This record gives sequence, C-alpha cells and structure tokens, in this order.
Amino acid sequence: MGMVRESVEVEVPLRAAYNQWTQFEEFPNFMEGVEEVEQIDDSHNHWTTKIAGVRRDFDTEIVDQLADDRITWRTISGDTRQSGTVLFESLGDNRTRVELVMDVEPSGPAETLADWIGTFDRRVKGDMRRFKEFIEARGGHESGSWRGRITPG
Repeated sequence: MGMVRESVEVEVPLRAAYNQWTQFEEFPNFMEGVEEVEQIDDSHNHWTTKIAGVRRDFDTEIVDQLADDRITWRTISGDTRQSGTVLFESLGDNRTRVELVMDVEPSGPAETLADWIGTFDRRVKGDMRRFKEFIEARGGHESGSWRGRITPG
C-alpha cells in the first residue's frame, strides 16, 4: 500500500488539538476498529484492533514528538506494519489543521483486497472526521495532555 494522507480543520486552538491527540487511550472513541490502546510509557503503545472480524495486537513506538507540531510513530511488533506522522498547524486562534500521513503495508489477502478497493482510505477519512467531532464536542477542552519531547534517535 502506498501512503494515505488526510487532513481536517478543527474549530479548537492548536494546543487543544495537539493535547487531545496525545491521549492515545482515547483513540477508540473516534477511530473505527480500534478496540483499545494501552500507553505503556511515554513512547510506546499497545494496540488492539478488530477490523472485518480480524483481531490484531501490535505495538508502536513514537520516534519523534514535538509539542504543537508533530507526532511520528512506527510499529515495532505484531502482524501490522505501519508508520506515520500527524502534523498540527495553527490556522488562527481557534482553528487548527490536523494532517495524518500514514504508510500501511497490508498483511494477508483480506487486507490487500480492502486496500485495493479503498477501504483503508475511507476509514482514515472517517477517523479524522470523528476526531473533529470528538474534540469540538468537548468545547475545545482536551481530556489530558503530554507535552514532552521525543527526539529521533
């Protein structure tokens, strides 16, 4: 699979959008197929997904994180192979562009077919729309934050 790129403009300040995205355990609230995300430490998360009846567990590592700018990750275990970056750009006092860029490698015939017919692209588009609804419904108030710095090593 190639790269998937999707962006959404949210009606919240940059800091609130970024802070909410750092709350990885909240992802099941707006990401379709994500059953659970367990934050192991500042740079590692364990994911449980169920898509089209197929359950997958995998771990990700954040390799670059700069507050109010970007979060970059990659998988480090499991059958799922992906990497990506989410970028944050202020568009004014209460508007932020959130852009998700991902590279996902399908594993198995079902995921290859889903990729070929555009299922993954539609899912990412829906996840970004649901993130917008999620953060805006909170009135621009994030459920938590992590403002630390992780540098590529």
